[in-house]
Amino acid sequence: MPLKIRAILVLAIGTVMGLGLSLGGTWVAARNAPTPTAQALQQARLFAEVMERVKHDYVEPIGDEELLESAIRGMVSDLDIHSQYLDAREYHDIRVSTSGAYTGVGIEVSTRDEEIVVVAPIDNSPAQRAGILAGDVIIAIDGASVADDGLRKTIRRLRGRSGTPVTLTIVRQPADELLIFDLQRDNIQVASVRHELLEPTIGYVRVGQFTDSTAGEVASAIDAMTDSAHANGDTLAGIILDLRNNPGGILDAAVDVSDLFLDEGLIVSAEGRTPEARFARNAHRGDLLDGAPVVVLVNAGTASASEIVAGALQDHHRALIVGTKTFGKGLVQTVMPLSRGRAIKLTTSRYFTPSGASIHETGIEPDVFVESSVAYPGLALDERLDHIADEQLHEALDQIQLAPIMHSLAH
Repeated sequence: MPLKIRAILVLAIGTVMGLGLSLGGTWVAARNAPTPTAQALQQARLFAEVMERVKHDYVEPIGDEELLESAIRGMVSDLDIHSQYLDAREYHDIRVSTSGAYTGVGIEVSTRDEEIVVVAPIDNSPAQRAGILAGDVIIAIDGASVADDGLRKTIRRLRGRSGTPVTLTIVRQPADELLIFDLQRDNIQVASVRHELLEPTIGYVRVGQFTDSTAGEVASAIDAMTDSAHANGDTLAGIILDLRNNPGGILDAAVDVSDLFLDEGLIVSAEGRTPEARFARNAHRGDLLDGAPVVVLVNAGTASASEIVAGALQDHHRALIVGTKTFGKGLVQTVMPLSRGRAIKLTTSRYFTPSGASIHETGIEPDVFVESSVAYPGLALDERLDHIADEQLHEALDQIQLAPIMHSLAH
């Protein structure tokens, strides 16, 4: 056995033996019974055997570092579709995306039934402008299949230097329509918040993704619309909070946005194996709208953190939910820094709405179902909403005009 492989085996066995000693010397019993420690020792030997075979017999030369990184990636990604190992570049990318900018085509993707599925295009991105929709299935990038790539490699292939071209081949349901999109990568400003007065006393707030600054931007938008209404001698009678095609983002940002509309009560709770993974977030006194009606628009692209907001406001009867069933991602990922600028993104919790419901793989059912319309998306920053063709928006306007003043009901 080569020296390097032997050293790796010694390290792995040493780690296992250390664990066995910490558990009271149970590793000694491995000679007589298949204890977990003995099984781990066998797997460590198997790992070294496989690594030696690959290094010796694989058709192309491959170094120890690359093999070990692949083993780490496999260990983490095999846990679930959301957990992953992040090298220094990927960790940098994820920090940039939560701060609001990166370079790529501007789509949030996930895996479902072993396919790469578009959760939502980011507003005013190359993907959104080209017409890529939530639910589209990516089957190839630049003519090469993504079938064996997995989520991590697909995201890496989608990103690149600003101005470089990339071609996406997509299947669109329900007719299995094959579409090809020629895009140009761009500096993506992750959509945060936009607003306008739809009528003299009814405000509209669109949240594209939850980043560090989202709650402050929502509050500023409501303040600006309140000032505009006051300037015309009116008061803000209510708002429409548009979370359609919002792929999620930072959990605490979603909590802070929910808190803007609630006086008290639980916003979200989470259960995991460690103390840090078990938590509850509660509202603080101070409803920014003082009970004025809120209608939340959702669709199949409403996912993760945006579902926390919709679920909290629905369970507290603080808002009416209009649209279609949401995506259904009820897991919390924690990014854990490692040495040399690396990290792992690990699923650590399941989250629950204030009523105690888990929406994972089930989604949130709207209070008023309205099918998506072709008028959405199409919400570039300089465009106005189509009040008539956007049927979900039209329903929200009708509902908010009929709604009474609502105050949060704590559970």
